Amino acid sequence: MQLIVLHGPAAAGKLTTARALERRLGYPVFHNHLVVDTLTTMFPFGSEPFVRLREQFWLDVFEEAARTGRSLLFTFTPEATVRPGFPARVRETVERHGGSVRFVRLAVSEREQERRIENPDRGEFHKLNDLETLRRTRLDDHEVEQPPVDLEVDTEHHDAESSAAMIAENLGLEPQVATERYPSCD
Repeated sequence: MQLIVLHGPAAAGKLTTARALERRLGYPVFHNHLVVDTLTTMFPFGSEPFVRLREQFWLDVFEEAARTGRSLLFTFTPEATVRPGFPARVRETVERHGGSVRFVRLAVSEREQERRIENPDRGEFHKLNDLETLRRTRLDDHEVEQPPVDLEVDTEHHDAESSAAMIAENLGLEPQVATERYPSCD
């Protein structure tokens, strides 16, 4: 089992690259906003229940995927509400079941990030899409724990398909059969 953590700042192309990798490898995308958007309907972003439940859900999914031998892709933006030591807990959870974790940092310049931040496609989820908020959050970035980097990809100079190809090749990732979302009950 391989857990590929695609991490980087807002608008670095994490979800777009993850979807290209999913098409290439058959690894499902576990996009962090699936959990964030669910929890913020009940608990404010950054509140104690939100922070605790978000990490619990993330780690439970990683553990079950590792236990069942199902490789997956996870998109993640390091930020101040993530408890310190999260990358180590991810690694421990997956390796306990014989899996491995690879951390891929997606990089983009501030100029390009600012150009992308207000793209309409960012409205698909409740992603950061306000330029002033982006600039404000950058001030806190130096205090945020960054995950390890097994590979860095510059998404400003590589589109999603070539980024996915680079990741698959550099990490030696093998395709897996994609799961059916709703299998027949034959």
